[in-house]
Amino acid sequence: MEISSGDTAWMLMSSALVMLMTPGLALFYGGLTRSKNVLSTIMHSFMMLGVVTIQFTIIGYTLAFGPDQWGLIGNLDWFALTDVSATEPGPYAATITHQTFMIFQLMFAVITPALITGAFAERAKFSTFLVFILLWSTLVYDPIAHWVWGGGWIGEMGALDFAGGTVVHINAGVAALAAAFVYGKRHNFGREAMEPHNVTMVVIGAALLWFGWFGFNAGSALTAGVSASNAFVVTHVATAGAMVAWVALTWIRGGKPSVVGAAVGAVAGLVAITPAAGFVTTMPALGIGLGAGAICYGAVQLRLRVGLDDSLDVVAVHGVGGAWGAIAVGLFAAFGGYTGLFKGNEAQFFDQLVAVAGTITYSFIATYVILRVLDATMGLRVKEDEEIVGIDVTEHGERAYVLDGGGS
Repeated sequence: MEISSGDTAWMLMSSALVMLMTPGLALFYGGLTRSKNVLSTIMHSFMMLGVVTIQFTIIGYTLAFGPDQWGLIGNLDWFALTDVSATEPGPYAATITHQTFMIFQLMFAVITPALITGAFAERAKFSTFLVFILLWSTLVYDPIAHWVWGGGWIGEMGALDFAGGTVVHINAGVAALAAAFVYGKRHNFGREAMEPHNVTMVVIGAALLWFGWFGFNAGSALTAGVSASNAFVVTHVATAGAMVAWVALTWIRGGKPSVVGAAVGAVAGLVAITPAAGFVTTMPALGIGLGAGAICYGAVQLRLRVGLDDSLDVVAVHGVGGAWGAIAVGLFAAFGGYTGLFKGNEAQFFDQLVAVAGTITYSFIATYVILRVLDATMGLRVKEDEEIVGIDVTEHGERAYVLDGGGS
């Protein structure tokens, strides 16, 4: 089959849309933190575009998508993109070049560890953070991507993940849970207000994520066809449902509709529809979105009740939302030749449960071990007095806002 200029154009545009999600996430997370830590939070996400790009280009792509070894990992045939052709298709898509497929997957590899950073915002030592990201991308993200999309055991078992419910969101959410445990609570957590410093920035970041997510989900069709169109539509509908559900719950429980709740609810909907976007139709997608708004909102309330300092609710939104979406595939699948439990396919439902359990188990254990080793050798956290001052100044020597108009 010949390379399609239409499919290539769509996939390059989708890659650019997914790239935009990382600075969108930086704004979303940055607005949610206190003003003394906004630059460090933005830096965590923005640096992924440099660090993970290099990692994925040299070693990550071949580990994630190289020829399968034992159902667990890719081999090193494509080390440093050797034989990743710029003119011929690879094994994963027939109408785009291998290089085009690679750059699309690279953008997924960039944003996934960026999601984790919300769990340890406002207290992380930057030098250790950089080492953690390299280790986590190589030892956690790449193997799980291979298990699901690269010919590994989860994909071969028959579990479905259209655009990253397991690979991206459960993986990052569970890693965030491990990070929240190992990093520990921020100074004075639970004793002083730690409210978002810039809600406008939060909403702009969420809007950029919503926009970029059309590339994330519809691009995962790998062609400019009916699957991409369906994924685009159900992504939008599910996101709208989750946003409305979250705002309604804040209105009912708190007496006022929350602007932050609207932004966070939209992200929860985007997360939940991600694994299902290629396998469900519009009305089930609305149900998935409404369910995500309610379930993830409940997970945030549980997190607050137990006192877990997951700074920006990565576990509740990405971990729980991703798990709900992956399980929902097994319930609602009825598009593209796939069926779920409600169409009589019990096996698909159980395959989804196994995929969710396998991803949770490996991601949590591997992340926990990596963080414990780094804490013992390099130290994960800044000193308490540096945290009190704010890590924008103590780690980066800069301030987000200079109110007197002075110099740097």
